[in-house]
Amino acid sequence: MKLNLGGLKIEELKLFMIKKNKKFKIIECPRDAMQGISKFIPTENKANYINSLLKVGFDVVDFGSFVSPKAVPQMRDTAKLISQLKLNNDTSLLCIVLNKRGVMEASSFDEISYIGYPFSISNIFQKKNSNKTIDDSLYLVDELINICLKKNKKLLVYISMAFGNPYNEKYSPEIVFHYINILSKMGVKYFTLADTVGVANNDLIKFIFEELSKININFGAHFHSRPDLSYSKIEMAYKYGCNRFDSTISGIGGCPFANDDLVGNISTQTLLNFVQSKKIKHSLNLLNLESACNEAKKLFKF
Repeated sequence: MKLNLGGLKIEELKLFMIKKNKKFKIIECPRDAMQGISKFIPTENKANYINSLLKVGFDVVDFGSFVSPKAVPQMRDTAKLISQLKLNNDTSLLCIVLNKRGVMEASSFDEISYIGYPFSISNIFQKKNSNKTIDDSLYLVDELINICLKKNKKLLVYISMAFGNPYNEKYSPEIVFHYINILSKMGVKYFTLADTVGVANNDLIKFIFEELSKININFGAHFHSRPDLSYSKIEMAYKYGCNRFDSTISGIGGCPFANDDLVGNISTQTLLNFVQSKKIKHSLNLLNLESACNEAKKLFKF
């Protein structure tokens, strides 16, 4: 199938074969688990939990965000939190930013390797999430690329609403590919496709990841999903080229701006069940993961 990416045919982009031994990567997202909780979690408690995650061996831990404390009050202590983390050489830190001020602050910390920016293909959601239009976001991404290059950080762009739009705006996979093409040409090297409101179905997951696997970009998945559908979504994405997945222990959290309490993150336990059932190599210390799950029970009281 020849796919048109905003005027460019997919065969005009550099094609490559996915290596079968490409490393399977897991990004644990305590930031996503905590950000929507209204009662402030003491910084020490956050540090204890994140430190338990750092012992597990996740490739990346999405630990916090440098955003407006009015918009996301739970994340107001991210800068303070960093000094309490016990880092190692196995796990990198990722944080989220929504503007230039945020990336300047985040990039001042040597401990942070990845800086994430949520870019929505929905104008309505982009306004809800960052008070920007899509065009504003493209301009900001250009600034973020330059700052990250100067500060030796890796910029990861989340494509929000990548699997559907609940706001009655126009949606199609071609719109997703169109903006990935634009962002890639700007210099973005790392992408995560986010199912922000949990509407992805297996046919759409297959189509999107099968097409993305043909072009030379680094991509992952951040699924919000009902628990009974999570495994099949992971399986479909992996089958068609996705080797990097975001998750949270017990599926806690979700987007506080998406207005859907029924749809949380995919759980790390489900992701691990998939990895083990497919005999995929991983670097997780399972005893330490059990300890982290116990810390999660204490922190989130479930």
